[in-house]
Amino acid sequence: MNKRPDLLDTRRLRLLHELSLRGTLAEVAEALHQSPSSVSQALSQLEHEVGVALLEKAGRRVRLTPAAEVLVEHTAVILKRLELAASEVAAQREEASGTVRVAVFQSVASAFMPQMLTELAVRHPRLRVTMSQREPEQALYETWMREFDLVIAEEYPDHAARTYPDLDREPLTSDLLRLAVPPAGEPWDQVTSVSDAAHLPWTMEPAGTASRHWAEQLCRRAGFEPDVRFETDDLEAQIALIESGNAVAILPDLMRVRRRPDLRVIDVDPRRRSVFTATRTALRHTPAIRACREALAAVAPKDLAVP
Repeated sequence: MNKRPDLLDTRRLRLLHELSLRGTLAEVAEALHQSPSSVSQALSQLEHEVGVALLEKAGRRVRLTPAAEVLVEHTAVILKRLELAASEVAAQREEASGTVRVAVFQSVASAFMPQMLTELAVRHPRLRVTMSQREPEQALYETWMREFDLVIAEEYPDHAARTYPDLDREPLTSDLLRLAVPPAGEPWDQVTSVSDAAHLPWTMEPAGTASRHWAEQLCRRAGFEPDVRFETDDLEAQIALIESGNAVAILPDLMRVRRRPDLRVIDVDPRRRSVFTATRTALRHTPAIRACREALAAVAPKDLAVP
């Protein structure tokens, strides 16, 4: 280990940076589509380049040495500057082109994405957009980690979304969250408030999601613990359960934009859920990101109102 660290390999530095964020060689390998052995070999070569140990054993895992932490700190700056440099060059082009990786949650995917993609295909034919459905909390993290370029995320009343350094946020729209019940019949006809649903079966998203937490808090403020019999993150499945007379749920108005399901909705809270886009600061002025945000703004009303 005596080579002067004059020119360090940026690709190997990125692997070390990813390891500091993800924690294991296996996770780094999976994220970057490499094998764990190739990641380990590259990091060993980096150790040889700098002449000091970068990793040490910690049980079955590895942890970064103080020297590695120094490298990681500088690498974060380097990666940001490289992305910013590429973005500033891209900003010199007037035409939006290349690929934008977009992460969305379900109700936005159905309400706005089809129209947005049609708009982009007409106005920016050289722009390629890929879409992946993710929970907003996960998508924000993965956008910060450079796995996505743009995320459409949500923020519930009194439930702030996590913030990450160097993520640029722009408001997109807002919608109401309402109690959805089957359209007619007993005992559904008697439901006019959340309290009236205290003894009814509920369908909710999995525990740990912002939507589940908000719905549970709504029930608890009404004085009861909801009987959650059906747990699914598929809101279309929740709607099917409601339409068939098997459950009630809290649904966002975005789920009623593309089609009007056969159910009855009841106002429960005047506060709105906020929907916003986020991208890394280095990308916000590129033609591709601007085109996507402009297309979304064209199809999404500022404050959604579904009667």
